[in-house]
Amino acid sequence: MSPTVTHQSRWTLALADDHPVVRAGLRSLLSNEPAVEVIAEFHDLPTTLQGVRELQPAILLLDLTMSGVSALPTIPDLLTARSGLIIIVLTMHEDPGFAREALRLGARGYLLKEAAADELAIAIRRVLRGETYLHPTIGARLATLDFGPAELTDREIQVLGLIAAGYTNAEIAQRLYVSLRTVEGHRAQIRSKLNLESRAQLSEWASEHGITPPPHR
Repeated sequence: MSPTVTHQSRWTLALADDHPVVRAGLRSLLSNEPAVEVIAEFHDLPTTLQGVRELQPAILLLDLTMSGVSALPTIPDLLTARSGLIIIVLTMHEDPGFAREALRLGARGYLLKEAAADELAIAIRRVLRGETYLHPTIGARLATLDFGPAELTDREIQVLGLIAAGYTNAEIAQRLYVSLRTVEGHRAQIRSKLNLESRAQLSEWASEHGITPPPHR
């Protein structure tokens, strides 16, 4: 049985970031925080998942993107690898949609890298008390956010997955056995709900939220 993360005098913490300078800076900051002890550093997602499974840290400071790969889809696997793991996302991404998705997947905090040193300590202390921590700017924007994966219909998610995979509207219509006009309508709805316009923006959003093309029938 995996150890729990309750009633500890000092909490073990691991850093996951693909920039050595960032990890060194975080380690230095956290050396002054008596509540935690940094026990490991990871530079990519495979190493992070393996390290969490083997070392069982209580807390993971997780960069949202490492080596160009989104960490969002890996959050459930990390939580499975260490029962009770507390994940705090530390990122440059200010899009509140990313914060919403990270929290939905099980992260307990979302902090911008530009945050002051004392904010990192505050975030850690709050999540250790069982609270959720959001960078104040992100929290304010998230409160008024009016879109998210759950608000796309199943068909819109299928269309978005195919858009992200590079299919044209005509190809999507053929793939889904619907009219071109129907695909164009879905695409307009997706753009409106996500407040995104270009194919590149839609593709990036789909990738960050783990949306892939439906299987071919």
